[in-house]
Amino acid sequence: MFNVNDSEFKPYGRVIQGVELGDLLKAMEQTPLPEDVIYVPSEEKLEELPVYELMSKSIYGDMPVQIGFCNGHNQYLNGLEYHRNSEINVAATDLILLLGKQQDIESDYTYDTAKVEAFFVPAGTMIEVYATTLHYAPCGVDGAGFRCVVVLPKGTNYDVTPFSQTGEDRLLAATNKWLIAHEDAHIAGAFVGLKGENVKI
Repeated sequence: MFNVNDSEFKPYGRVIQGVELGDLLKAMEQTPLPEDVIYVPSEEKLEELPVYELMSKSIYGDMPVQIGFCNGHNQYLNGLEYHRNSEINVAATDLILLLGKQQDIESDYTYDTAKVEAFFVPAGTMIEVYATTLHYAPCGVDGAGFRCVVVLPKGTNYDVTPFSQTGEDRLLAATNKWLIAHEDAHIAGAFVGLKGENVKI
């Protein structure tokens, strides 16, 4: 396993330093921590914080954004998704990300899970996950729960009606979200294309 501060993380993203995260981390303490995994695309209490303007104006170049969270308990890969843009994550607790590269997706949209790499993200760390980086729900450390802030362009990860079932369209699981699932995860309606082991931390 690598650390996001290691050079091995550079193809996948970057660590963003110098941002005041105190209010955001404190607010995350009040978010739920279920035994499974919960994802909320947009959380008003987080978006009311001063960090919202920085995310919108500076990080995303004056674009409207949404600040949500992904919390819970998880030890498996289960799937890999990507967007047409970078995603910002802030680790409110220690957590582990399982990452891959979009360039390694085969022509039939399958992906070999042996290519996945694990990265430890220390609590309080803010990272950018590049658009070409495959990712999904974080994993906890030593079976513990995790809390992770998720920042994306406004409108991402909402319900979508796929307009066709050809090519990459088969992977479209939500707005601006293309997903390749593992058969062991039993993700309803998802394209099953992860080959190999359902990686476990």
